[in-house]
Amino acid sequence: MVILLVHPWETSAIVDVEMRTSDTLFCFAHRGYPKRATENTLQAITHALEFDIDGVEIDVWNVGGELMVKHDRRLGRLLAGQELLTDMAPAALRKMLLPGGEKVPTLREVLELIGNNAQLNIELKGPNCAALAAKELEAYVHDNGASYEQYILSSFDHRQVYQCLQLIPQVRRGVLIDGVPLDLAACAEPLEAYSLHHSLNFVCPEIIADGHKRGLKSYVFTVNHPHDLNLVAAMGADGVFTDEPQLIMDYNATKTAELVAQQLQTSSGIKAQ
Repeated sequence: MVILLVHPWETSAIVDVEMRTSDTLFCFAHRGYPKRATENTLQAITHALEFDIDGVEIDVWNVGGELMVKHDRRLGRLLAGQELLTDMAPAALRKMLLPGGEKVPTLREVLELIGNNAQLNIELKGPNCAALAAKELEAYVHDNGASYEQYILSSFDHRQVYQCLQLIPQVRRGVLIDGVPLDLAACAEPLEAYSLHHSLNFVCPEIIADGHKRGLKSYVFTVNHPHDLNLVAAMGADGVFTDEPQLIMDYNATKTAELVAQQLQTSSGIKAQ
């Protein structure tokens, strides 16, 4: 096992395909904090921000020309009905109440809630989202003096990720994959991506190492179990998407304490000499 300490904000070091032990992991609260409030709502995001997490992940659909924050393509799981989101008008969707009594938020409402308190990963779920996302981010950054570096636009639809590169290149791009391509992380290069977002079911040391060699961050979704957390950390992952932010906060606190203790021990040894 290779022991290599790399801070997640720093440029990833080139590593062998061997397992390694990392220090802290970047924590994205997946759809906010769905254990405390309905996923992808302002209340769920507010609960996530209480943990001083690094970032929040949300899902957006183009609903009648407006980006609405929702995961499912069709009603039925959290909202009554069977309609496709893409067949609905924004006003009709907004009239419906989610469990807990909240409305489906807009992307703009989420941007305003988060402010500069955390990074925001915006996953483009359905068709024709890229242009709307670029327009909304440009307007918000202009109106509020925010930084483009605070945001990541990601999708399984790599064509839309490429559109984001063309329309708003100053915003970082994340490439979602649910498997292991033959050419590993090469799919991220024409998109000039910042990060690869791996499924926990398929992530492996080889694709993470290849991503690091290409200058990519590697984030894994969705990590909710301590064993899985230690596993992806040992593979060299830079961060995770989780429904359990407390789990990641506790892990990071332990790793930080271990590092401080190691540094104090090393310092004491030098002084003793």
